[in-house]
Amino acid sequence: MKKGLGRKRLLIGCVLVGTVAAVVPAAVSDRSGENEVNFSLTDTPGRWFDTGVDIAGTRSLAVATSGVRVKFSGESNTVHTRTSLIFPAGAAGMPFTTEPRKGGDEVTLTTPGLYVFVCGIHPFMLGAVIVDDLGTTGLDLGEKIRLLNGIEVPTSSDLATRLLRTFFIATNPANWQDYASAAKWHVTYPNVDVRITGGAVVNLPAVLDARYPNNIDLEPLNNPTTPGVGEVWVATQFETTSGKTKPGTVSAVSGATWQVTRKVALPSINMNNPHNMWTDRNQNLIYVTQWFDHRLTVFSRQTGALVRNLSVGESPAHVMTRTDTDQVHVTNNGDARPDAVMELSPLAEGVERRIDIQRGNPHAHWMSHDGRTMVTPNVFTADSSIYDFLLDRTNFVVGTGNIPLATGMMPNATKYYVANFLDNTITVIDTVSGVVLKTINLIANYDPVSGAISGPVGALPIQTPVAPNGKSMVTANTLTGTILVTNPQTDTVVAMLGCDPGCHGVQYGAKQGGGYYAYVSSKFSNRLLVVDPDPNGDGNPVDAAIVGRVGLFASGSTLRDATITGNEGMGGQGILPIPVVYNGWVQNLPQSWKDELEPAHLDPFPSP
Repeated sequence: MKKGLGRKRLLIGCVLVGTVAAVVPAAVSDRSGENEVNFSLTDTPGRWFDTGVDIAGTRSLAVATSGVRVKFSGESNTVHTRTSLIFPAGAAGMPFTTEPRKGGDEVTLTTPGLYVFVCGIHPFMLGAVIVDDLGTTGLDLGEKIRLLNGIEVPTSSDLATRLLRTFFIATNPANWQDYASAAKWHVTYPNVDVRITGGAVVNLPAVLDARYPNNIDLEPLNNPTTPGVGEVWVATQFETTSGKTKPGTVSAVSGATWQVTRKVALPSINMNNPHNMWTDRNQNLIYVTQWFDHRLTVFSRQTGALVRNLSVGESPAHVMTRTDTDQVHVTNNGDARPDAVMELSPLAEGVERRIDIQRGNPHAHWMSHDGRTMVTPNVFTADSSIYDFLLDRTNFVVGTGNIPLATGMMPNATKYYVANFLDNTITVIDTVSGVVLKTINLIANYDPVSGAISGPVGALPIQTPVAPNGKSMVTANTLTGTILVTNPQTDTVVAMLGCDPGCHGVQYGAKQGGGYYAYVSSKFSNRLLVVDPDPNGDGNPVDAAIVGRVGLFASGSTLRDATITGNEGMGGQGILPIPVVYNGWVQNLPQSWKDELEPAHLDPFPSP
């Protein structure tokens, strides 16, 4: 027997927690003669790809041998893809993907190495299989990994280990940053030896701990010195409560006190993974999408009471209103049809029509200040649609990068930005002509092999809105845990700020006395970061800074419609500052809200 072979057989049949091996099935079928992994796709935070077996806190990892049949069953309320995000370079049958659906699928893996699967609609859903060669020492990760977008890097590279670390953070809630109860942040990894580039055998946690800080002191929370105007609503998508089988709350933060004033769970409808929000012209209603379901939910901002719950289509992701009509528009992220944007009546009283954007699976759209234009990022076709409401047609479909997730638009709608999640780029597009003006490479200052950084870096970008005055754009980057600040006048990244794991959502709100805050949320943390994009008020965002760190967990005075049972304040994704102060919306506010704003807020982007 080759050296190490007996130990590897033990590893495949064991779950390793720390240095203790407990002899239980390691997510591989224990039926005689079968080499099989079963993933159940669920709506449960951290266990989206669930084997039912715990390995160092994650239930989304399995170890098997060549020829393993990987089966995916659907237990979610919505559709998902089963897509090979990472796989060994040259692996047979890769890349593998499916259409969005709820049912079962399977794939057979033969080439030894690391395979990571993702849902293309919900790209934080991760499951992994290590196909191991029993004739070698250490669990085989392969010589090189290949990403879905074609990038290949050695398994010893910084990019490879950074992605692996992200997997263990995302799939184990105990690895999330908890500002409610923890003084330190500790990430637990399986204590195993792995075989990487060149046949080197290394201890996995030793390598990850050497490259990335662990057991670090969490920053103390601190309120901004200057209050914000109104409220900030955050979709705390992973928080669990009593009276529900599905996760998710929506949390309101006071801009005056920076305290969480209300938690809305809506147990009467079993609200499922609330993702993104908007409001009506009078700022009285909250529209929230249930991303792991098929419904748009409407509730009262003042009381949290349910108003209505409408079926709109699979995996509704984002919602915005038209400035001129107050009609509501929802993107059905799980719908592959070309008319995947739903138009609802004002106050979302009912669906009026489907809008043909010539593509399916749109995610975070943006609407123009004059109500004429809507732009969508179309996730699976790597492009963006520019829809003209006046002409009632799609004027252009413009190529972008891989997995475009979110858009942001200049206040006068002359150009807009598309964050390309997998390509780590932002595409700048002329709204009138559909011409690509520039591609901003967010990892230009990063060496994916050595990990060396020579300037601002952002990887796996998500939300990227432009300030109401057009002076800055803030982008949340989930892989690097960084916030990038871009000057829209030059389309140049001018600043990088620290963020939390799973950095995700951004929106701008008004700051008392003038100026704006950009509010930033993270999936795997329970705090809200408050960014001042222009502290000295000179119009140049190069001095952007984090000026506040606010907890998203409830206090004794927080109003709520259910008891919090887990993941306190976690899963920060969509953000909605009230009042909405973007150009086109701010002019339509009730006078009571206008009275709290400065003249520059009320006319944020004057015509030349």
